[in-house]
Amino acid sequence: MNTLADDVVARGRRVILRRKRLSDAKEDYDWRSDEELASYDAVPPLRLSFSDFVASLQAQLRYPDAAKRSYAIEDEGGRHIGNAMYYNLREAMGEAELGITIGDRRYWGQGYGSDAVEALARLVFREKGLRRMFLHTLDWNVRAQRCFQKAGFLPRGLVRRDGRDFLLMEKLRRLEHTARR
Repeated sequence: MNTLADDVVARGRRVILRRKRLSDAKEDYDWRSDEELASYDAVPPLRLSFSDFVASLQAQLRYPDAAKRSYAIEDEGGRHIGNAMYYNLREAMGEAELGITIGDRRYWGQGYGSDAVEALARLVFREKGLRRMFLHTLDWNVRAQRCFQKAGFLPRGLVRRDGRDFLLMEKLRRLEHTARR
């Protein structure tokens, strides 16, 4: 559970975002196979074998996709509690989509999610020079909506995809002159 300084990409008040490792595979597999957690992402639970999942993770670590990045979320003590990612990166449009999972239920409702979202948004705005980050959360997932609002995301309207209703939320990068006021 030791976080290597070279792995850290961002820090929040209570969390550390770090590069993914092969040692994250067990938690990631368990979380992605969990029916309840999958329902919050509006996806079916993972049905891949663990060995196939590990092979897929190895490939992702070896050959990362430039349009998306996934990071582990650790608590203050170095425990892997979830994952945060950006994807659908469109640098020409200055935007990317954000996703988060706090897989360890012991950390739900304690501010770890919003802290991780804030840290990821700061990182991506700074490193990629984006003007906008957005996300889609199921319309009934009020806890997630509160988390995202606490991190500065604002509701922008409902979107229907694959027979489900999602709330589109966005956060715009604050310009330097705006931040100094």
